[in-house]
Amino acid sequence: MENLTTRGRVTRLGATALGLVLLVVGTFWGSDDDFPFGPFRMYSTSNPPNAPAPDTRVEGVNSSGAVIDLDQNATGIRRAEIEGQQARYAADPTLLTEVADAYAERHPDAPALVEVRIVIRWHGIRAGRPTGQHTDQTVVRWQAPR
Repeated sequence: MENLTTRGRVTRLGATALGLVLLVVGTFWGSDDDFPFGPFRMYSTSNPPNAPAPDTRVEGVNSSGAVIDLDQNATGIRRAEIEGQQARYAADPTLLTEVADAYAERHPDAPALVEVRIVIRWHGIRAGRPTGQHTDQTVVRWQAPR
């Protein structure tokens, strides 16, 4: 085994120090978007044992009135992408036309979507266990112009 040169040691120590600085800065002032140096809060917190658990979904209504589940298979858009941009969709519901367009592109023979909505299903939790009850809350709605 060969010994590491002084230049090699300095390079490795510098890279290690830079990584540690980025990790500390990201932990205290970063966000999940700064991965792998951000705090990744989704794994560092938990909900209270009696708080309802959210389950977000996107659904559409076509011109015949049928409700369509607009999941990744139907649109090519992952649920995490929708959840991550939910505030933008709430501020400007017309952005949901992108979801309708993605659905239309994958299903050219299907009836057109006249409504797209983001719905949160709140599952009841009691003492950390599901109760079997739920309520749905539509948080964003876009309707096609008539």
